[in-house]
Amino acid sequence: MSAHFQIVKTYLLELNYTIIREDESDSVLVVENESKGIKNAVLIVADPLLIIEQFLFDIKTETLEIHKDLLMKNRDIIHGAFALDETGKKVVFRNTHECENLDLNELEATLNSLSLLLSEYAGQLITFSKN
Repeated sequence: MSAHFQIVKTYLLELNYTIIREDESDSVLVVENESKGIKNAVLIVADPLLIIEQFLFDIKTETLEIHKDLLMKNRDIIHGAFALDETGKKVVFRNTHECENLDLNELEATLNSLSLLLSEYAGQLITFSKN
């Protein structure tokens, strides 16, 4: 297990996240904190980076409105951003950090940003997922 993987795991536990899956060989953690609305968030320690992703919804019908609204909302997100997977159909929240400089506050800020996004923008995300 890499030192960075262990540090990230320790931080998550300090922040009261439940680790629901862990793969040390691939340096992947899947976490949740239901009180913050976070479920199945994936953290990948790919030295020198920590990648954080949370699947949000599948795009069923591509429209300019969905893409435009997501890009406009990106401007309001403090840490992280909306992104599309390689298929262009799955919308995820994504943020990356340098492992070497990562501290507890930085990881907490990203997870809080995701939680805030989910609470403030939930109605719109649900609407997008149905279209």
